[in-house]
Amino acid sequence: MKAYQIRDEWSLEHIELVEIPKPSPGPGEVLVEMKASSLNYRDMVVANRGYGSKTGNLPLIPVSDGVGIVRELGDGVSRVAIGDRVCPLFMQSWISGPPNRKRLSATLGGPIDGVMAEFRCFPQDSVSRVPEELTDLEASTLPCAALTAWSALIEEGKLQPGESVLIQGTGGVSLFALQFAKICGARCILISGSNEKMKRAQELGADEVLNYQDLPEWGKQVRDFSGGEGVDHIVEVGGPETLPQSLRAIRPGGTISMIGVLSGSEMKAQLGLIVTRQIRLQGITVGHRDGFEAMASTINASGMKPIVDQVYPFTSLPEAMHSLSEAKHFGKICLEF
Repeated sequence: MKAYQIRDEWSLEHIELVEIPKPSPGPGEVLVEMKASSLNYRDMVVANRGYGSKTGNLPLIPVSDGVGIVRELGDGVSRVAIGDRVCPLFMQSWISGPPNRKRLSATLGGPIDGVMAEFRCFPQDSVSRVPEELTDLEASTLPCAALTAWSALIEEGKLQPGESVLIQGTGGVSLFALQFAKICGARCILISGSNEKMKRAQELGADEVLNYQDLPEWGKQVRDFSGGEGVDHIVEVGGPETLPQSLRAIRPGGTISMIGVLSGSEMKAQLGLIVTRQIRLQGITVGHRDGFEAMASTINASGMKPIVDQVYPFTSLPEAMHSLSEAKHFGKICLEF
């Protein structure tokens, strides 16, 4: 079968399309014929061994998120059936409950082989059925980006109707956050560096938009949008460059969900603002299977559709990765097998 592997050296340039043996499911496992995948910023970090020894070993099949059809069952499998359409969970060992080291370490696309192969075997407990109304491309976006947004706003944030949410940018997590927030009846403020993307975000339901290129000190303006008190929730994807403004935009007692560190990993914020205003700074690392299945039920019931921006064929992973690095997309970049 065909598969991509990071082979001789950690880098995007060493992702190769190769022929490897087709796997067979062992006891408690299912064989999945992969149909589509979607890219996350993390996939580029993994290719460059950005997580050090925790990235895994070579050769490694890259990319964490995908969807496929169950084709074979190992002995003792009862959770899914042949023909079911499933997503493998990003965190293969986190079924429910609070995080711990074991639950957070078994992640697809590094250190565990990812989804860029025609067939993959997974433990039956580590896959979940996908919403019926979604296409394969749409369903492939759920394991990381969608579940991260769901965990931030719903599982951890307990978002309520009428509350306000600040969303940064128009990548996968951000647009899922916008969609989930609107389903919950929240008021959404979105910041972007592109007027065109801001317009598209308004079409998805953003109540206020702001161009941070025109107004680098956007924290006060966001606070004004929220009536002067500050917003209830912030989906923080920027990291050190955006966190100082987020601390000015959040209300006392509000929640900042730390999801991304796109601008670096060193904190530059005034920590006193967190203490004196009793702000909750909540780290978010995707989520568990129970959360995925609750999210899938909500997507089914609401008719929500993930935003797929660009689609590449399976054989064009390098080109798709290059497009991801340019950060010009609105929503998700996907590959069709």
